[in-house]
Amino acid sequence: MMAFGLIALIAGAASALMFASIVSGALISLVLVCLAPLPLMLAAIAWGPLCGAIGGLAAMLVIGGALSMPLALGYGLAIALPAWWLGHLAMLGRSATGGAAVTDATALHVEWYPLGRILLWIAALATLLTAGSLLSLGTDASAIGDAMRRGFARIFSLVSDTTVTESDPRVSLMVAVTPVLVAASQMTTLTLNLWLAAKVSAVSGKLHRPWPDLSSTSLPPMTLVALCVALAFSFSGGMIGILAVIVTTVLMVAYALIGLAVLHTITRDLANRGFWLAAAYAIIFMFSVSLVLLTALGLADAVFGFRERYLRSRQPPPLPTP
Repeated sequence: MMAFGLIALIAGAASALMFASIVSGALISLVLVCLAPLPLMLAAIAWGPLCGAIGGLAAMLVIGGALSMPLALGYGLAIALPAWWLGHLAMLGRSATGGAAVTDATALHVEWYPLGRILLWIAALATLLTAGSLLSLGTDASAIGDAMRRGFARIFSLVSDTTVTESDPRVSLMVAVTPVLVAASQMTTLTLNLWLAAKVSAVSGKLHRPWPDLSSTSLPPMTLVALCVALAFSFSGGMIGILAVIVTTVLMVAYALIGLAVLHTITRDLANRGFWLAAAYAIIFMFSVSLVLLTALGLADAVFGFRERYLRSRQPPPLPTP
């Protein structure tokens, strides 16, 4: 029990230090803040959700004592709570025979929480975090827009030789794309942290479930309907339009991840598969426009079932009946 508590405290202290590094102003602190959920997710996956919860509470106390209680509350809502919940879902399973909840891979016939639903939870959390960060600037669309204009005009004035006004086209562009960029970064960061936490747990032998087949991940069919509805409302104004843009963005990123799963599936029979996948990832990181193609591939798979058809074509033909 003492080792359990010590692990929780270490995870909380590591996460708190990574989060608090933002006050230093160093560029590396941006990376550390993005990885702040990782220690708590690792604790929740490898040692159980209670360990992650204790670590999150400890981190909040550290941040509250060292910095401020409002900042500690923000950390708890934006970092600790999503990390604990996603770590809990990653290890959530039930017996396929009796229906009782289990969290141990040694149990026979365990049905683990579907990866597609975990991806939807990540999208929901990314939506809430992005909306919360924007609402901290104002309570309506005009107040949020004015606050962002003042902030970006000040930033552009600091990095340029001339004073930049709020009517500058660059400021208007940043105001328009900020909800999209924040939502996409939240979605990507949460997904990356969860994958890293599960990978570290698996390498260290602390992942108490079989490693899932990530290439088979698929979103529920109603996700496509939700995307269409959000896309339609994104053309309206006000807070409804902003929220719709956020939902559209996170679901697009989710389908881009599904596109990666499709890519991993349809390249199974290629010679030098590792080289082609590495080249594909390099293109994705170098050219952001490739994300549009990846999203289109994920959407096409949701509509036409590319992976299902491909896997069906690889199955041997049935034996002739005598």
